[in-house]
Amino acid sequence: MIENESNARVDGQPGEREAPPTPRPRTLKTGLVLGESPRWHDGRLWFSDWGAQEIIALDADGNSEVVVHAPAPLPFCIDWLPDGRLLIVSGREGLLLRREPGGSLVTHADLTELAAPPWNDIVVDGRGNAYVGNTGFDFPGGEFAPGSIALVTPDGSERQVADGVAFPNGIAVTPDNATLILAESYGNKLTAFDIATDGSLSGRRVWADLGDGVPDGICLDEEGAVWYGDVPNQRCVRVREGGEVLQTIQLDRGCFACMLGGVNGRTLFMVAAEWRGPTNIAEEEGTGQVLTVEAPAAHVGWP
Repeated sequence: MIENESNARVDGQPGEREAPPTPRPRTLKTGLVLGESPRWHDGRLWFSDWGAQEIIALDADGNSEVVVHAPAPLPFCIDWLPDGRLLIVSGREGLLLRREPGGSLVTHADLTELAAPPWNDIVVDGRGNAYVGNTGFDFPGGEFAPGSIALVTPDGSERQVADGVAFPNGIAVTPDNATLILAESYGNKLTAFDIATDGSLSGRRVWADLGDGVPDGICLDEEGAVWYGDVPNQRCVRVREGGEVLQTIQLDRGCFACMLGGVNGRTLFMVAAEWRGPTNIAEEEGTGQVLTVEAPAAHVGWP
């Protein structure tokens, strides 16, 4: 269900009224293992099914197509270069792959010289710069250590632009290419950086303290709010800078990521699955879903 705090009834106030009914999420697809990295691209929702090692494109009617069979196990997240070529994070190999027009996969960048695998989420900004998160430890199963963010420029060169982040997960860039927002899952917060013209990051600050929130995949809307998926709390949450919760969509399974899209950019897509721990992903087979609900504001920025 959806809880919209801004529409809550205030007892005892003149002209009080009940909050208008809110829509329930609609199930668009079922039977996935573990959906991640949803992206609205070229009129369809694209996402990775980590458990099946597939990249799937899904239209608004629920018709799906397996576009890519991923070459390596999880994690593998996706985004597009401005020229339309798909980038795939081959997380355990430490490679950023590029899908050529004919469908072949080539190495766009080798990230192993910056940090040991695994690598995780990715965003490509309006300049064609790709930002990729490194978990900092052997996930799943390893002992926690801080991670980092790498910048891969359009020519394929790479360098580290941030470190000391607590399990970097979803990454988003504002439409002016000026601010990068990072989900720190183990830090229970969203962190912002200023982006320089050369892609460097500075001015690190807490964008939103989420309390018990555990942010995974994120996206931005035109009102400056961030939606984030939350696996252990089984919800998708909309927050503004500073941490005020604007809306919560409570689910019956973990929400791994979310994306705004559709014809007007106001459909919120959520990928969710039952979660039995990082070493038991195969046990989630068949519980993965894509859910949708209408959002109050349209998508902006990247991804």
